[in-house]
Amino acid sequence: MSYKLTGNEALGIELGSTRIKAVLIDEQFNPIANGSHTWENRFENGYWTYHIDEVWSGIQEAYLKLNDECVAKFGTRIKKLSSIGFSAMMHGYLPLDKNGNPLCEFRTWRNTTTSQAAMELTELFDFNIPQRWSIAHLYQAILGGEEHITDIDYLTTLAGYVHYKLTGQKNVGIGEASGIFPIDSQALNYNENMINSFNELPAVKKLGVDLRSILPKVLVAGENAGYLTEQGARLLDVSGELCAGIAFAPCEGDAGTGMVATNAIAPRTGNISAGTSIFSMVVLEKPLSNVYEEIDIVTTPLGKDVAMVHCNNCCTDLDYWVNIFSQFASSIGSEMTKSEIYDVLYEAALYASPNAGGLVNINYFSGEPVSHTDDGRPLFVRTKNADFNLANFMRAQIYSAISTLKLGMEILEKEDIKIDCLTGHGGLFKTPVVGQKIMAGAMKAPVAVMETAGEGGAWGMAVLADYSVNSNGMPLDEYLNEKVFTNCKSSVIAPDEADCDGFDEYMKLFKQALNTEKSAYCNL
Repeated sequence: MSYKLTGNEALGIELGSTRIKAVLIDEQFNPIANGSHTWENRFENGYWTYHIDEVWSGIQEAYLKLNDECVAKFGTRIKKLSSIGFSAMMHGYLPLDKNGNPLCEFRTWRNTTTSQAAMELTELFDFNIPQRWSIAHLYQAILGGEEHITDIDYLTTLAGYVHYKLTGQKNVGIGEASGIFPIDSQALNYNENMINSFNELPAVKKLGVDLRSILPKVLVAGENAGYLTEQGARLLDVSGELCAGIAFAPCEGDAGTGMVATNAIAPRTGNISAGTSIFSMVVLEKPLSNVYEEIDIVTTPLGKDVAMVHCNNCCTDLDYWVNIFSQFASSIGSEMTKSEIYDVLYEAALYASPNAGGLVNINYFSGEPVSHTDDGRPLFVRTKNADFNLANFMRAQIYSAISTLKLGMEILEKEDIKIDCLTGHGGLFKTPVVGQKIMAGAMKAPVAVMETAGEGGAWGMAVLADYSVNSNGMPLDEYLNEKVFTNCKSSVIAPDEADCDGFDEYMKLFKQALNTEKSAYCNL
């Protein structure tokens, strides 16, 4: 117990797809305690969702476990903090009534139910509107005549909802806002012309609602986003010991916290987050020459334009296959842990043929707008003369997790977007070297993994929370370089030519197999 809690610590909590994680950092940005809660999305009434009561029970459990670790390490529970920040899965749809109650189920990023709205708004704005963005969900609900639309007082995201309940403030960080409605990166606010165009749509005009009146206020990193209320303190800490009045940072999406956690907020930098979903974020030096439905234009927490390729499916199918091997190990009396089995299987992929030997896996549990597929059925196929062995099987699985991302990244290659280095974080990179090496070959760019990568977005949110009260006017990129990452160690793997060529061969088969995938979900 050499360290004592001082009340100057910062707390970051992120509601991810499979885990809610809380991380406490000291004044040197070291993670000193953490807590987590595991949860899963549900498919109910045609939507992927999480129940709101699970949001709060999950947050409370993660915070309780963090507090218990503080007692074990430092002999006391948390009473004061310098700052708090919340983040969550980007995008989605969570409309609230005038009393702050949800008007329908929370609709997550995973839903592909807004194709009509997304297509019409993309044409109207001449700007890509992905299906998962909040504005696409809102307009689809309007077009569908859903009953709740006349009662919307506030439209927000999961992070924005939690922030509102804890602070009473209707605001979000600009990175999170860029997944709600297009941002004007010069004005650091919603695009005014596009709001006017939306309000003039016949179906919207009929409602008599000004979109401005229901959207969250936009804040940039470093600004104060409110303070923890008495009610919010009791909602977060059921023990009743946490004091009200703690400053809040603007809430962010997991894309924004990933950029901070990997120090990838400057032009020509980028990161890849690979977990339940996979997405790349590349900070742009210049605008793209065209509008691409495969590329989202979002922003850094400071409002700089970012090209984002977001794919709904990544490691879920791979996890199911690992479970099969885990069950086999258990059935023969092996005492290997699941983590050890992961490492053995991942490392087998290093000894595979670079093209995975003619094996192809499509990991789709849901639709993928990037590959223009409306639904998903996990699918494993092999060519007639395939070299079917464990190493090739595992390489095909890892390739599958990144193949849809590659479809979007190929567009950035044609746009001649320069990337000095990509930083990887998330479950795909937990086993040393393997995911990093394969990703470098697939993306044809060096891939770095930081020693802090395991802390992920919750740590990144804690850093943003600290920045909101301790920036002293220092720009965020300087703050990260000079204070946060000064002594951070990382490993960098350059692309191997054999891996590059092998992945190109694999991608040819993957693209051909997409027709089989479409047949599968149409007939099964």
